[in-house]
Amino acid sequence: MAKVKKLLSFFLILFLLAACSSNSSSSNNGGESSDISGDLSFYTSQPDEDAQKLVDAFNEKYPDVNVEIFRSGTEEVISKIQAEQQAGEVQADVLLVADAVTFESLKAEDMLLSYKSNEISEIPEEFVDKDGMYTGTKVMATILAINTDKVTDAPDSWQVLASEEAKEQAIMPSPLYSGAAAYNLGVFTRNDEFNWEFYEKLKDNQIMVTEGNGAVQQAVASGEKAYGMVVDYIVARAKAEGSPIDLIYPKEGVPVITEPIAIMKETKNEKAAKAFVDFVLSEDGQNLAAEIGYTPIRKGIKAPEGLKTIEEMKVLNAELNELYQDREADKEEFSKLFGDQ
Repeated sequence: MAKVKKLLSFFLILFLLAACSSNSSSSNNGGESSDISGDLSFYTSQPDEDAQKLVDAFNEKYPDVNVEIFRSGTEEVISKIQAEQQAGEVQADVLLVADAVTFESLKAEDMLLSYKSNEISEIPEEFVDKDGMYTGTKVMATILAINTDKVTDAPDSWQVLASEEAKEQAIMPSPLYSGAAAYNLGVFTRNDEFNWEFYEKLKDNQIMVTEGNGAVQQAVASGEKAYGMVVDYIVARAKAEGSPIDLIYPKEGVPVITEPIAIMKETKNEKAAKAFVDFVLSEDGQNLAAEIGYTPIRKGIKAPEGLKTIEEMKVLNAELNELYQDREADKEEFSKLFGDQ
């Protein structure tokens, strides 16, 4: 009888230990999200649908975080943040907009929180701010788009936009609205093959200037225009959906932005903000980016069909600090040339 009692006691102890271990494991698995909750304000220039997909995927992992999205063109997003700063309280917790130049401006104004996510070890070093203020999230090239019903002989050069066949038949986004277009303006005008003369030719050729890249893609896909200067991923997406549109990486090279992400210094929910950045840069977040149609920035994840990786592109560059210092002057010069479009 004593032996039976001893055995029962032994198995009872084993059962309790197993239960504790199970509870501990359960607590650890859920702990990642259980202590991350509250409101998070996410400001972005991503298309509405893409931003919502990102937030939905984040909420699958962190269901207790209520993410509010503000979406507009990069220049308008930054204007809103600047207005909030002047009013005494920035509402945004996390910012994801077009290009590093924009974040350099905010960094200089001491508006960003330094955060070096554990995920940055898998991001190419050149796309990570050395002070941890922002990190690139994807690779987006500005390319030449053509309507395949209207253009049968595909060009291989940006100069087609200044040609007779493109007269009144081309469209581009405005650098006064689009961060990508503002970056393009800085890069093209500092490249010896283009300079401001390129934009003067576009003006003479009566190129249409519209607010954002989405409007450019729609105009070319619909046949309203035959040529467009636009980010690559939305053209690849439209082509895959059956639109008569194609994308060309011109022989001179392409400007590339990385849509960095950063945490605002005045964030009211630092834990959730850091978790959001981690998710965007994680393998899950980068696979989601590829599924949506972006070229991921994380090593080891393939680009979507129809897009080139950064290694496959000839990239047009300009010195980052110069782009940052001269951005407003560049936009002012553009306004003089094209008007406030």
